[in-house]
Amino acid sequence: MSRSVRVWDLPTRIVHWSLAALVLLLWWTSRNDDIALHKLLGFALLALLAFRLWWGFFGSETARFSDFLKGPRAIGAYLRTGTAATRGHNPLGALSVVVLLALLLTESGLGLFAIDEDGLEAGPLSPYVSFETAQLAAHYHALVFDILVGFIALHIIAVLVYLALGQNLIAAMISGRKNVASPIAEPKSAPLWSLLIGLALASTLFVLLWCFDR
Repeated sequence: MSRSVRVWDLPTRIVHWSLAALVLLLWWTSRNDDIALHKLLGFALLALLAFRLWWGFFGSETARFSDFLKGPRAIGAYLRTGTAATRGHNPLGALSVVVLLALLLTESGLGLFAIDEDGLEAGPLSPYVSFETAQLAAHYHALVFDILVGFIALHIIAVLVYLALGQNLIAAMISGRKNVASPIAEPKSAPLWSLLIGLALASTLFVLLWCFDR
């Protein structure tokens, strides 16, 4: 027996699709040498990541790290059986979330310190490190992006595999709802104060980064 329940709240879904759109736009602006827009989009990405980290501790139940991060035993059981008593991410999906957030944070953080070979285009925090360190940050900024693209490709392949197996994860992340086992209750939503604080943190970070870049 199963029933349709809301498993993803609106903030989680907005952040998910916004991150996907921003990564695509950041790639496009980099390829077209639109560095000014590239930096603004990078600041927006960091602001979204700050909100997601906050939401991972104080957001709705299924968005919290404590709800979906599992230990080796749960991951092993999922690999053996292919089932998990969960409303949101399965144990492998939880690892995917952590890796994706870590890669995005690393990529964005490196971009803050990066500088080009001519020293004409630079991240807002590059003046606080040596030129050699800033160039090294630029090198790893490009390298981590290649790793990120590879991981995203694996993520898309995994989503398509689940779709072939009858689990439409894309539809669930759009509508917020999916079919779960009947005994599993609908997750609790986060209070309004938590959402407002998260938005304030994200907005403040974006403004601070923009000011540093002036």
